[in-house]
Amino acid sequence: MSDLSTHSQQSKILLVKLSSLGDVLHNLPIVWDLRARLPNAQIDWVVEEGYVHLLTPLLSKDGFRGIDRIIPFGLRRWKKNLLKLSTWKEFFAFKKILQETSYDVVIETQGLLKSAIVCSLAKKTPNAVIAGLANATEFSGYEPIARSFYSQSVQVPIQCHAVDRSRWVMCSALDWPLLERTSAPQFYPDQYIQSLRLPGKPITQQLAAPYVLCFHSTAREAKRWPNSHWVALGKTLAAQGYQVVLPWGNLAEQAVSKEIAAQIPNALVPPAFSIEDAFAVIAGAALTVGVDTGLTHLAAVLNKPTVEIYCDSPLWKTEGYWSSNIRNVGDIQKPPSVEQVLQAATELLS
Repeated sequence: MSDLSTHSQQSKILLVKLSSLGDVLHNLPIVWDLRARLPNAQIDWVVEEGYVHLLTPLLSKDGFRGIDRIIPFGLRRWKKNLLKLSTWKEFFAFKKILQETSYDVVIETQGLLKSAIVCSLAKKTPNAVIAGLANATEFSGYEPIARSFYSQSVQVPIQCHAVDRSRWVMCSALDWPLLERTSAPQFYPDQYIQSLRLPGKPITQQLAAPYVLCFHSTAREAKRWPNSHWVALGKTLAAQGYQVVLPWGNLAEQAVSKEIAAQIPNALVPPAFSIEDAFAVIAGAALTVGVDTGLTHLAAVLNKPTVEIYCDSPLWKTEGYWSSNIRNVGDIQKPPSVEQVLQAATELLS
């Protein structure tokens, strides 16, 4: 076990959580957990370049210590251009930046080969702890070969919430008592959340307050809630004076948004917006209703009124348990009715 609990204030710690949107969000609390106990440690994080914006609000600055270095990783883009010289130049530039620091502790909470390889590339002190997952949790991606890259493999419960799983690995790496849920997770600084303002971009020129965001899209079809349910929910909300807004991420999702919006008075299918813009768009909403997908989880971690709809993924895995502003409805293979979602929405809107 590590002896960092006794002389760790100057320790250098690397967090490795590369993707995806929801997974990165649910890893944020360990930054706060580490800072609460090791205020002077260096904390760096390697993340896929597309998710850097999720971490920038936690960058250290005057009066706030959070993440000291965000190290972008371009694997998704590099894999598409493996034969290009520029790709390899970028990879070696990434490796050089990663190896500017010798780390005492590496905490890898993804359990995949790609993230384990990042652990192996990092420069480490002679007695460094490299901690990662010893096993999969149900319905989560996991590659057992990753264990061979760790000095410490951490067994977690088969059913373990994403936030709790990260805390489990962190506490084991640092030889700390396991953090219980009574220690509520923190995600973003309150001051940052309060400062969010809608950017002067095309989407904001069409939004009419009060509006409700409906995130109907998700990568896996089975996790979707039926279009007819969205229409029924949207009509009720529209009748109560709310503008229903149906964002999308690709052309197929845009077509679904348009199909639903056509049946709801005054509904809006907005222009595409970035993750960076999503913070302010969500912050400005009276309510967010969404399936088990990254942007719904973003609303929950921003502590905004959020109804999370579970249709084909388990509630225990990612439910927002840290705020009275969140309602979790449905469960794996038990999609909620329109009435259940409407009741949850009504409670939050009132």
